[in-house]
Amino acid sequence: MANCDILIIGSGPAAWSCALTARQRGLSVTVAAADSATGWLAKAERIDNYPGMPQVSGQELLHVFRQQAEDAGAHILSALARQSMPAGDGYMTLVGNDIVESRAIVLATGAARPTLLPGEEGLLGQGVSWCGTCDGMFYRGMEVAVLSAWHGGVEEGEFLAGLAAHVDYYFLASHAQPAEPPYAICPGKPRTLAATADGRILLTTSEGEKAYDGVFIFRPAVAPDSLMPGLALEGSFIAVDRRMATNLPRVYACGDCTGHPLQIAKAVGEGNIAAISAASDLHNT
Repeated sequence: MANCDILIIGSGPAAWSCALTARQRGLSVTVAAADSATGWLAKAERIDNYPGMPQVSGQELLHVFRQQAEDAGAHILSALARQSMPAGDGYMTLVGNDIVESRAIVLATGAARPTLLPGEEGLLGQGVSWCGTCDGMFYRGMEVAVLSAWHGGVEEGEFLAGLAAHVDYYFLASHAQPAEPPYAICPGKPRTLAATADGRILLTTSEGEKAYDGVFIFRPAVAPDSLMPGLALEGSFIAVDRRMATNLPRVYACGDCTGHPLQIAKAVGEGNIAAISAASDLHNT
């Protein structure tokens, strides 16, 4: 279990700007920077409108940002933040398979929001889970399905295969697989989820239907209001004030996840503001 003053969730310009400023303000910083969360910037071949770094690629810019934050002392976890909950005066967040305790959280998750399957949200905690480590033990000796959009589902599928009697693996998006996986790879694109009369989960795919005791779904991103229940949104963006504070105590947001314009300079500025606000609030408590 890791402990820090501030947990920053994201791996873009807002996250690294926030981490750097937070370290300069004397805060201990952990950054949950999932390897999969590359975003549009990592794919940009040339950027001409970021001051001081003309004609730089997105990959180069992100590398410089990350290295500077790391050199300043930010601790980086290359894993996906899955769920956060209040714990005393701070928060406990599941990052990969680790628990991070922090006094404050900054959300710098970008603008992308995962598209849920019909029926998925209403069945969370009722046979559908986003975390094999959290809920796998409840399905020991049972039949489960893994629906995965990225390579992170492979590790989870292998873990579940050690608990469940049988695991079927479905692709939400193409990704590499081990040569001899301990689960069955199934054809068909997942379409919908529904509860059956006997308490199981009916998965409908492009190839047909099958019922399972549990269904585990893995994506390279989590919607902010699913990551932090009770978080206020404005449309698809996180609602913040001028201090980048959200409606939740000592939870801030910055960058593309707070809305337009979706620009690097705006993200860097908001990351700076979020760190200053967090430092002020923490030093006054």
